[in-house]
Amino acid sequence: MKIIVCIKQVPATSQVEIDPENGTLKRLGSQTKTNPYDLFALETALRLKEQTGGTVTAVTMGPPQAEQMMKDAYSMGADDAVILSDKKFAGSDVLATSYTLAQGIHAIGDYDLIICGKQTTDGDTSQIGPAVAEHLGIPHTAWVSEICSVSGKSIAVRQDLFSVTQVSSMDYPCLITVDKDIFVPRLPSYRLKKATADRPVRYLSFDDMPDRDLTRYGLVGSPTTVERIFAPPKAEKQVYITGSTAQKSGQLFDLLRKKKFLP
Repeated sequence: MKIIVCIKQVPATSQVEIDPENGTLKRLGSQTKTNPYDLFALETALRLKEQTGGTVTAVTMGPPQAEQMMKDAYSMGADDAVILSDKKFAGSDVLATSYTLAQGIHAIGDYDLIICGKQTTDGDTSQIGPAVAEHLGIPHTAWVSEICSVSGKSIAVRQDLFSVTQVSSMDYPCLITVDKDIFVPRLPSYRLKKATADRPVRYLSFDDMPDRDLTRYGLVGSPTTVERIFAPPKAEKQVYITGSTAQKSGQLFDLLRKKKFLP
């Protein structure tokens, strides 16, 4: 089975810079980590590989600094890693990002199954996986909590849909997005890290995409724009009130009135 896993770098801290011109996060030079939900997707792929044989290819769209994340994927068991990196991809919304990933997957070639995490911790839309499948014209199932069965032609999965549970079966090629409780991600292997230290990470640019229509990529290809993005205001410091019960009550009353919570 040929499995592709879509993963993404997300900020590792809440202290991130914002581009004042286009309202997007400045990712270059900031501390990053692998999106936690994508680790569940990678673990699912590796377990299916162990069960059925085949290969696992990790794919991401982002700057060259994503190479370290891909090296981490190697140390978990991925066989190949591809970064879709080009300035023309910058500023993509969900539609442009999913289209770029779909075109990158087209460029990679043959595949049976695509696995995505259910969401990212920065965008949090839960739309990328299904949108990629729609661009590719393949069946897809979201919110997968369990792999029920796998054969050479199809896969059956269980979905947790809030009030109901549903079992769906799909023929390959297809796409699933997995929830966080499906498997516990394994730790990177020191042995694999040493064994794959010299394994290259492939790069694909805009020129490698089958469709080179600039209006489908980056800010130009994004029908939605961010009007304003900002860090949430810091919470005020805690206030400790001391004294007798009567004194505490009086201080609390004065504090609430000062904050205009009381008339």
